[in-house]
Amino acid sequence: MGVHYDKEVDAVYVKLGNQKPDGAVEISEGVNLDTTGDNKLVGIEILNASKKMNIKTILSKLIMQSSSFF
Repeated sequence: MGVHYDKEVDAVYVKLGNQKPDGAVEISEGVNLDTTGDNKLVGIEILNASKKMNIKTILSKLIMQSSSFF
């Protein structure tokens, strides 16, 4: 699992597995679930993320996540 924030487009992506998505389902405005061909959830995309969540919290989790690799 991993979390990525793209500041340029203000989007958060939560990767839940190593499978590549075959499609997406929009569950609410700007929130999409990425799924495989057999409907397994592999990712969550949140557009306009700074308006929907605290980006500082996301960034702190990313820093903690990356520091665990060293």
